[in-house]
Amino acid sequence: MTTIVLDAMGTDTHPDTDVRGAIMAAKEYDLDIILVGDEKLLSEKLAEYAPNENLPIRVVHAPEMLTMDDKGDGLVRKARHKESKNPMAVGIDLVKRGEADAFVSAGNTGATMVTSLFRLGRLRGINRPALSPAIPTVKGHCLALDLGANPDCKPRNLVEFGKMGSVYVEKVWGIKNPRVGILSNGEEAGKGSNLVRETYPLLAETDLNFVGNVEGKGVFAGEVDVVVTDGFTGNVFLKSSEGVAKLMSDTIKETIMQGGILAKIGGLLIKPSLGAVKEKLDPNAVGAVPLLGVNGLVFIGHGSSSDHAIKNAIRVAKEAVEANVLGSLREALKK
Repeated sequence: MTTIVLDAMGTDTHPDTDVRGAIMAAKEYDLDIILVGDEKLLSEKLAEYAPNENLPIRVVHAPEMLTMDDKGDGLVRKARHKESKNPMAVGIDLVKRGEADAFVSAGNTGATMVTSLFRLGRLRGINRPALSPAIPTVKGHCLALDLGANPDCKPRNLVEFGKMGSVYVEKVWGIKNPRVGILSNGEEAGKGSNLVRETYPLLAETDLNFVGNVEGKGVFAGEVDVVVTDGFTGNVFLKSSEGVAKLMSDTIKETIMQGGILAKIGGLLIKPSLGAVKEKLDPNAVGAVPLLGVNGLVFIGHGSSSDHAIKNAIRVAKEAVEANVLGSLREALKK
């Protein structure tokens, strides 16, 4: 049985959202769930939201807290200290000891990354782990690495990202021989920054299905299944994409509301189609993104995650466990 450990003190509205999402996942998926956090509080919430239900959920006590204010040396000390009792340290240690298969948190992203690195370590052959969200495209999704963990990268890092992304997409998404590209300002081999131009020949020498440079519009057009870039460029790309999506959604709503009775009738007629578009672009449908490169399965969600997002984050982690992503990454990096 797959066991997922959830940081139940992670979301902005913890622990209610986290507990409700875990209950939804326990009812819908065949798995065991461990909630880490304040044992008394979590037990009370489980009794409140799932009274008299015998769900495969248990609680592990983690009395300390990590917040968005934990940064710098203080965060590193909490991440490294063997006796740390915050939910991230306790939960990740459960994965390290083999008592759980994957860790999920919607808490402080930096804290999750640092704690994962210090307590799990890196996969052999990986210099820097990568945050790897799924970008919606006209053909499905594209896995993007890295979108925030590593602002400054070297060519070897992007090659590692390509290898990890290719394994993940093939194992979890079921795409055979996924297409890998480098995010650039032009499709030609000579285009791009020094980093892009230096990485191009290195990726071309691998056994990946490397298709060359890809522009931002090419990512959304579904030209690649995996796109690699440095964390700074990737984060700007991601945040800009989210901003454009929100702009379009808000503009459509405003235009319909200000367009008179005929526009409102038309809006009602296309409402189901707009709902399908919103669902495709909704980050809650994915729930969390993998932190690829650490020696364990770790998934990071938004602090603003809903119950639905937490449920889906647990589902995504379960899929990665059952697809043996970690074993496949180890094998691919060994080669």
